[in-house]
Amino acid sequence: MILPPVIGHRGACGVAPENTLASFRRAAALGAAMVEFDVRLSADGHPVVFHDDDLDRTSTGTGPVAAQGLDRIKTLDAGSWFGPDFAGESVPTLDEVLRLCLDLGLGINMEIKPDAGREGETGRVALDHALALWPDNRPLPLISSFAWDCLEVARATAPEWPRGLLVGAIPADWRSHAERYGCKAIHADHRDLDAGRVAEVTSSGLCVLAYTVNDARREEALRGMGVSSVFTDFPHSS
Repeated sequence: MILPPVIGHRGACGVAPENTLASFRRAAALGAAMVEFDVRLSADGHPVVFHDDDLDRTSTGTGPVAAQGLDRIKTLDAGSWFGPDFAGESVPTLDEVLRLCLDLGLGINMEIKPDAGREGETGRVALDHALALWPDNRPLPLISSFAWDCLEVARATAPEWPRGLLVGAIPADWRSHAERYGCKAIHADHRDLDAGRVAEVTSSGLCVLAYTVNDARREEALRGMGVSSVFTDFPHSS
């Protein structure tokens, strides 16, 4: 698995509304080679790219994403909360994001964010859509999730696609979990990383990816520890 040193977090969410097509375009314009985004399901089972459980913070909608059908979600404005220049940006479907990333030449880290009780369904739907659209001649998508049942679905559905174990602090039993889900990487909160734990993981052959790093000095320190990639709200060429 070859990873760039910098991965755009939800596109380039420091300078554009997160998880919108505008954010992915901005990430590409800033020189990012890869972006991370979140996938969850609408009430009628369509995969949409949206971070929160609820619509309120980053759209003109209210209440749970999982309570709204796709037709309703697509009427919402997901850009004006960030600034008037982005008014009219919609909540994109997974298919829209995948096609745009392919057009822009961006690699992807698809984080699967299921609602409770929909882990298997969310994993299967997201992977089915991605497998249908992602060509064999492009770098394989990296699949990650805090819901480890989704990693199990990913391993069964797209076994050749690399998986990342998404955690806060790296747990003491990280090795057994990584082996269980066939992970190539551990994605951890940078605030809980130290050189000893990074060395322990990387010596096993796994990569460590750190989120969310918006300070250049911290980014440099993490690289010195052996971190492979950082997720940042302000992606840049490397």
